[in-house]
Amino acid sequence: MPNCIHGIDDRFCAVCTNKGRPKPSQRQVAQAKAAAHEPATDVEREAFEAVYAYQEARSVQAGRPFRASRTWPMIERLGILLAVERLVSKPDESDCYTTLVEMGMEDLSFEQVVVRHRESFSEKAVAISETRLKRLKA
Repeated sequence: MPNCIHGIDDRFCAVCTNKGRPKPSQRQVAQAKAAAHEPATDVEREAFEAVYAYQEARSVQAGRPFRASRTWPMIERLGILLAVERLVSKPDESDCYTTLVEMGMEDLSFEQVVVRHRESFSEKAVAISETRLKRLKA
């Protein structure tokens, strides 16, 4: 039964059983999992990191493993960049955005990815993302 932050039995997790090393942060776990997708560009890497950061944050909040079960099929169907475009273009903030803000990882949100890589997204997605981020700072 998975019970470590890596989604496996903690008796068999090399990181969790090695008490001499600190456990990786949610951010480090998200970065490692995103790298496994072998993204072709920085924007793809950051988008995958956002999904995994969301999953890690929700797992911590829930006290059990969480999977972004609606996001992954959308990514498989549309590709990571079009999925991000669609998610940030919705009128309401996504659970992903809210969760990452609550956990202090708003820099990993889809909205931040869109603003940092505006050339990869539509003007509408950039505008919505900027508006949400301005509300966050207000």
